[in-house]
Amino acid sequence: MNKREVVKAAMRHEEVPYVPWQIGLTLEARELLARHYGTEDVDAALDNHFLMLGNGYGYFEPAGGECVRDYFGVLWDRSEDKDIGVVRGQLLPEPDLRNYTFPDPLDARFFADIESGIREQGDRFRVFNLGFSLFERAWTLRGMEELLMDFYLNPQFVRDLLRAIADYNIAQMREAVRYDIDCIHFGDDWGQQRGLIMGYPLWKEFLYPELKRMYAVGVETGKFVSIHSCGDVDELFPDLINIGLNCFNPFQPEVMDVHALLNEYRGRLCFYGGISTQRTLPYGTPDDVRRECRSLLEAGRHGGLILSPAHSVEGDVPLENLAALIDTVQNQSRS
Repeated sequence: MNKREVVKAAMRHEEVPYVPWQIGLTLEARELLARHYGTEDVDAALDNHFLMLGNGYGYFEPAGGECVRDYFGVLWDRSEDKDIGVVRGQLLPEPDLRNYTFPDPLDARFFADIESGIREQGDRFRVFNLGFSLFERAWTLRGMEELLMDFYLNPQFVRDLLRAIADYNIAQMREAVRYDIDCIHFGDDWGQQRGLIMGYPLWKEFLYPELKRMYAVGVETGKFVSIHSCGDVDELFPDLINIGLNCFNPFQPEVMDVHALLNEYRGRLCFYGGISTQRTLPYGTPDDVRRECRSLLEAGRHGGLILSPAHSVEGDVPLENLAALIDTVQNQSRS
């Protein structure tokens, strides 16, 4: 089995010859590994299983100093967070869409790497990435505090905004599924360390209907559907499974009992993540990292798991711990 086939088997909760993995890196961690391996081709050294296609952040453009502007026009300050940044200003200072024009979802840049990527790395599981896909895109345009108040003060505006964002994503997805991809991956953080940012009733009323519309594109076209949502959100799993979710990321052990959830949802939901990036990777020993990895690898040998750090590895992770993670996943027995 090649990498693509192994990931598909894991997604389908079938027996796997080994547990597939995907190790994401921040810029600092990538530079650390590049020095360690003596090569800029860190992805080849990691031997990851996903081929990430599209552009989840939306083609940042220079905007002076250490700021960049994304495809929707949002200004991001990257002076501290070099990977994503912090939103500055509001494109929607009032609860009104009349003065804002959504960009073209079919911009050729979102699809330019698909054919070449498949040609060069077609043995990997092919993932089209939609970042900031609903709630996150809404608050980057409107502002977090303003959007949370709008749920109560301007509910029709919230519905209109979320519907417009979902329409944009659906148009882009319908173009993406024309290619031989395997999965549509959404990025949309809903959680805190405890519970949902907006609470379950508001999530169900406002976000769920648009998620259902978006996930339907994957379901109807036979693609896997995956979501990244940081935080304590496992209360949503039954709803998400009901509308077609196949895979959940990042599966944070700091806020979830990962082994209990693997057992509870076996056969219904695949998990992608599981390795602690708040405790074990930055503060544990290499033996702690190996122990946590091996425990999850054992739990995932019957499918249902793509092993990964619960966040792109940060610059505070010691090289010895990162090397222990890589060595443990790469040296599983393979048949």
